[in-house]
Amino acid sequence: MVTAQAVLKVSQESGFLKFNRFALNDHQLVQTYIDTFNPLSCEYNFSNLFAWQDAYRLSWTLYRERFLIYDEISQCAFMPLGEDFYPEELVVLSLSLNNAGLAPNFSLATSDYLKKFPEIKNYYLVKKEPDYAEYIYDVESLCDLTGAKLHKKRNLISQFKRSYPDFEVHLLKDEYMAKALRLSQEQLTRHKSPSNTLEQEFEAIVRSFDHFDQLGLEGLALTIGDRLVAYCVFSALNPSTYDIQFEKFDIEFKGAAQVINQETAKYLKDKCQYLNREQDLGIKGLRQAKMSYDPLEVITPYSLVFAPPN
Repeated sequence: MVTAQAVLKVSQESGFLKFNRFALNDHQLVQTYIDTFNPLSCEYNFSNLFAWQDAYRLSWTLYRERFLIYDEISQCAFMPLGEDFYPEELVVLSLSLNNAGLAPNFSLATSDYLKKFPEIKNYYLVKKEPDYAEYIYDVESLCDLTGAKLHKKRNLISQFKRSYPDFEVHLLKDEYMAKALRLSQEQLTRHKSPSNTLEQEFEAIVRSFDHFDQLGLEGLALTIGDRLVAYCVFSALNPSTYDIQFEKFDIEFKGAAQVINQETAKYLKDKCQYLNREQDLGIKGLRQAKMSYDPLEVITPYSLVFAPPN
């Protein structure tokens, strides 16, 4: 249980919870934590944190040798990146957040953490978050597309290659980056009243492209003649996994989505074992699309809502 001494210590420490915006020169620090503690969630990817920080009002601090991220829009902190806190230690952090005027809740708790510390339910309401589940794929499987479940993907790729034999795949650089940005802009403007999510995504793409190399991003572009019909942006998430951060395609070219997906897997097969294709955010069509690629695993996070015993 949390002791009076712990609460007193929180009161003494709360003034030190000073959160910072993500700057490019924070990359190495974040990457050190990622390389050491090997998070599975794309939410910890530095390029994501940097690109989306305005949309979600993300900020960070160091707390007892853990990397702590706070999401002002969702009103919660991410589970600290570092050695696992015991539940009582996490409560102390919740109290410290509360004393600093922030919500004392956490997102991105893993099933492993809950199994390791079942007593967490003494202090927090535990809620499964299926809309924020992340889809993990075997790279070799996405390259080969073998099996009945992926038969339709192979057919669409074959149709594309027959229809557009002059297609080419390029590294996403220079002129191709400019064309990719135009494709994203065109897709946004097609919506008469684009949602905040679509507008925020476009802003995140622009921010990512502005600092592409500094963020450690890589990408591929699919072209037919002078026209870019699909592109993909990705970066290393952890030593075994790459994160697919942005993927856009022109719906006028049937099979373009499947081709850029396979070409990305082929490009990355010697760099990683797995691909994280991020969340579906509860969007039915997006969920169906992600499931249609037969994921190796769907990792569902949990939120922890602070509810200490009276």
